[in-house]
Parts: sequence; structure tokens; C-alpha cells
Amino acid sequence: MLDEATRTAILKLHDRGIGSRTIAAQLGVSRKAVRSVVKSRTAKVPPLERAEAAEPFREQILELYARYEGHLGRVHDELVTAGADFSYPALTAFCRRHGIGHAPPPPAGHYEFAPGKEMQHDTSPHWAKLAGVQTKVQTASLVLCTSRIIFFQIYPRFRRFECKHFLAEALAYFGGAAADCMIDNTHVVVASGSGATMVPAPEMAAFGARYGFTFKAHEKGDANRSARVEAPFHRIDKGFLTGADFADFAHLNRAARTTCDDWNAKYSNKLHASRRELFTVERPHLRPLPLHLPEIYLLHTRTVDAEGYLHVNRIRYSAPYALIGRQLEVRETMSLVELYDGPRRVAVHARVTGPLDTRVLEPSHRPPRGERPKQGPPVEEATLLLLEPQLADYVARLKQHTGGRGTLALRRLLALVRDYPRESLLTAVEKAGQYGLFDLQRLERMVLREIAHEYFVLPLERDKEDDDE
Repeated sequence: MLDEATRTAILKLHDRGIGSRTIAAQLGVSRKAVRSVVKSRTAKVPPLERAEAAEPFREQILELYARYEGHLGRVHDELVTAGADFSYPALTAFCRRHGIGHAPPPPAGHYEFAPGKEMQHDTSPHWAKLAGVQTKVQTASLVLCTSRIIFFQIYPRFRRFECKHFLAEALAYFGGAAADCMIDNTHVVVASGSGATMVPAPEMAAFGARYGFTFKAHEKGDANRSARVEAPFHRIDKGFLTGADFADFAHLNRAARTTCDDWNAKYSNKLHASRRELFTVERPHLRPLPLHLPEIYLLHTRTVDAEGYLHVNRIRYSAPYALIGRQLEVRETMSLVELYDGPRRVAVHARVTGPLDTRVLEPSHRPPRGERPKQGPPVEEATLLLLEPQLADYVARLKQHTGGRGTLALRRLLALVRDYPRESLLTAVEKAGQYGLFDLQRLERMVLREIAHEYFVLPLERDKEDDDE
């Protein structure tokens, strides 16, 4: 079919009195086509009239489309059952041409970003090969909107802990922060609301305030708003992860940082410069980093078990054997697991991500082979000597008689000290020590006899008044 420009030329040449044979030769078209255009006397291309097999079923298509909520596969099955003789692609083409369930795409928006005004953050799931095993990972990316300089890292999962760690790494890589950080309403940052009414979680808002930026969320469905950070994910998947094998996450993220350096330094035909060159213009407009950045960590409270380990994410880390049974504070960073007894750090381990139930042992946390752990005196002994220093000799002999630490015997003696009068108890203990008596039940009976003689003495003679009666 001739286009409009060719049809216009045919009509102009015909009006000049030139014959159809000459016109056809000059324009490289057939004489029949020339005669057809001259006969129509219009340069407009006539619509292509073609019978459509689905046209007789238009009303049924509209009814079935509404019934099955746009599922054209079900619509086609019903039409075939009703006697229609056209294919499923013919049905979908008919619906596209006549606007059934298909609206023309709206034009993409255009956004202007002043230097240092906005950065965009998002995550995307990918597959990476770690030690020969395909592993599902989460890729986090941050892009400065003016220079489009990019930084990305990869994590096994992405929580607020990983989000704060990633943003800290990215902002250190950029050397500053933009005024706003645009996100996609992710629950990792958002506490409530969406879009303009989004309220960030308090800990994330505090993190942003420390670096001088504010979290903002684009409206739901406005995918173009985050195009700066969305576009590189395909390149990360196909240009970085595909075909590569990494030893572990540390190796993977070192390679990711090197890739960021390469991509940012490479000339872009679309930008007519490299991202690094554009970044030199945006860098002075970024918010400077704080002078002091506290380390980002997850806080746990764990009790050291009987084997001298404590559990973090199903990984067992050793603690000094003297702390068995104690409750410790555990600070988990991306690279370390630190154990604190009050304000004092008592152990540091390299953070292990797997396999599960791995034991991480520091040899210095165990006593030398063949040597029993040294234990201090029982708490009951210290309490006894604090309350009654005169019992020191009897307590020492009692421990020798009972063997071991004598905790139960000392606990029983401490109960006697707290329950009975001091003088009666000391007298009974003195007598028991003279005779080598360490049976605490008999000692208690001796105390009771002393109390009976001292506090419950009956008069030997009756009063005269009683005699007169």
C-alpha cells in the first residue's frame, strides 16, 4: 500500500498533465496503483478493510470478558464451545485493536533533580552462585539522581539491620548524603502510610537524621519515580551475577564494589560523560558525613549454656568458661559477634552465616587439658563470714568434713544463722566444734536446747500467793 507522500506526488504529477505511464516509471510504482490514486482524488491512505473472525462474537466477548474478569483463556474456551472457529491469538489481537481490556500506555513522566537533592534506594531479589551453589540473595542499590553514580551490595536477607549497614557503606562510598532518600514503600523503612503520608520507623528516621537526610516514598503505582535505581538491577543481574562464582558473601561484595568503580568510571553515551565526572559537580552539594559514626549492630541477650556456648542465629559461639550460667549482652555486627559482661567486652568472634548449628570455639575460653576449672568460694560461705566472722573455723572444718564445695551444708548453716538468736547459735556451734560434731540437724537441736534454757526458764518456787490458795 502506497504511503501518503507517494500518493500526494502522484496527484501533483497528474494535475500537471503527466500520464500514468510516466508517473509510474518515475515513482517506481505500478500503473494500476497510479490509476487507483488518481481515481480516489485523495492523498489519505484508505483504511484497511479486512474481515475479522471474532467480529460476529463481539457482544459475547464483552459479556464473557466481564464474567471472567479479563481472563481471555476462559473467554476463548467458552467461545469455542459456542461454535467459534478462531485461535486464541486472533482473540487477543481483536481485543487489542478494539480496546477490550487494553488501554494505551500513558507517557512516561519527566523529573528534574538538582545536585544533592535526591538519592534513590531499592532492593531486588537475584540468584548468585556461592561456592558452586545457586543461592537466592537480596541486592541493595543506592543511586544519586543527578550524577547517577551507583553503589550496590548483596545480602542473604534484608532487614533494618542490613538496610542501615548498607546505607552507611553507600554514603561512605559517596562521601556524603543527598537531602532526600526516595524509597518504594518498603516495610523495612516504613512504619505506616504510603507515598506522601509515609511515616518511617523511629529507628530508621533517627538513622536518617544522623546522616542529615529524610526518607520519602513515591506514590503506589508511580514506578517511573524510582527509575534511577530500578534501571541498573537488570545490569547487575545479567552483567555482574550471571556466570560468576563467588566463594562467599565477603568475596561477592568485594567484587561488587570493584564493579561499581568500573561502571562509575566508564563513559556513558546516554549521559555524554562518565558518572564520576558528573559526580564531581554533585559532590559539593551533598550533606557531609558526621564526625563520629557509631558502629551498627544488633543487640541480643543470651545465657551461656552448660557447655560454655551461647546461640546467635543458630550459630554457637564460645564464651569464657568462668561465665557459664551468666547472662551476657551480644552485639552482632556484619563481621563480628562481640560478647559483653556488663560494660566489659569478654570475647570477640568472627561472624559466621552458616551452615546452621556450627560451633565457633576460641581455645582460650576452655581450661587447660586435665585441669579443672578454678572456682571461687560459694556465695553462701562469703555471706556466712560476713554475717558471723566467728564461724570461720567451724565453716572451714565443715567444708572438709562434707567434701567438695559443701554448698548444701553451708546453705543450711546460713539458714540457722538467719533464723535463731546469735548467742544461742554461737554457744551451740562452740560445743559442736569441741566434739567434732558436723551433723547440722543435731546442731539445730542443740541450738533449740540453748534457746529453751535461756528464754523459757520456769520458776523453781511458787509465789506465796499461790501457796495461800
